[in-house]
Amino acid sequence: MKTDELDYHLPESLIAQNPLEKRTESRLMVIDRNRSDQTHDLFKNISDYLQPGDCLVLNDTKVIPARFFLKRQTGGKIEGLFLDQADQGFWHVMLKNASRLKEKELISMLSLNEQVESDPSYTFKVVQKQKEGHWLLDPQFECEPYALLERLGVIPLPPYIHRQKSELNQSNDLLRYQTVYANQPGSVAAPTAGLHFSDDLIEKLESKGIQFARLTLHVGLGTFKPVSVDDLQDHVMHYETYSIGPDAVKTILEALDGNRRVIAVGTTSVRTLEAVAQKGRLKPASGQTNLFITPGYEFKVISGMITNFHLPKSTLLALVSAFAGLDRVKAAYQEAVKEKYRFFSYGDAMLLI
Repeated sequence: MKTDELDYHLPESLIAQNPLEKRTESRLMVIDRNRSDQTHDLFKNISDYLQPGDCLVLNDTKVIPARFFLKRQTGGKIEGLFLDQADQGFWHVMLKNASRLKEKELISMLSLNEQVESDPSYTFKVVQKQKEGHWLLDPQFECEPYALLERLGVIPLPPYIHRQKSELNQSNDLLRYQTVYANQPGSVAAPTAGLHFSDDLIEKLESKGIQFARLTLHVGLGTFKPVSVDDLQDHVMHYETYSIGPDAVKTILEALDGNRRVIAVGTTSVRTLEAVAQKGRLKPASGQTNLFITPGYEFKVISGMITNFHLPKSTLLALVSAFAGLDRVKAAYQEAVKEKYRFFSYGDAMLLI
């Protein structure tokens, strides 16, 4: 499949820069794969399209304030993004404006205003430069990464959401670029299909007989990586860490065995379920996956999906097209542009059944 087949025209004005006042007020496009048209509604009415016994699978990962700022001894400022903790306690990070940085150099973490060092003890030694802007840093202090980032980091909003430095970590983003059920820290991006749910809506769905299962997939930097090759199959996916426990597996298998629908909330939930199912019947598991779902893939678990509207030429759009059909998805995106839906992370939603 050629990557250009996943392209579409999107006016920049339709890229949502801020969340709506209420999570559930986002618009919802419903696509029945047995029909050729679309239904337009609001997300708060999603229960109208769900049946008692349906199982919604949520990704309970939590976005960490992974973006941070550093200062060289020369005075130069560097922007960092924490990816994970590597061997020997090294921080695996991406650095911006770091072309002159040298191995063994000492750099210090800054407070958000980037004017003064928040604490001179938070110093790193540069270990190694890797490919594509990746670096290894050796912290010259003892502090668990997430604990320090909670104090000095900021929410890593996607590059298409624009904020002035004075607006970073504004309370709205801290609250709204996070699902209401997030509780497993580790992501550098939100599983955005879940952003439309409120506690009240979840309670309403449960009262209707909708079941919920939770898994964890920590969303990595690869979610923002554009497909730059002409042939989609040549794209290399990044690995992401997942976990699915026995309670979730039991709930999902009971739905499958009862011929009830399993509806994944977000592409991350889809990838986790399908990755685990590659080895046979679903079972509790944890590990890493770089599963790349493209048109032609045979789905083994899900029979429905809730998702946002994704970037052109993206792996996420490829996954959605694999489930609903490329022509149907492209027609739906054309309709969404025509009807001025809001796109990407803070945008509107789509239910595919």
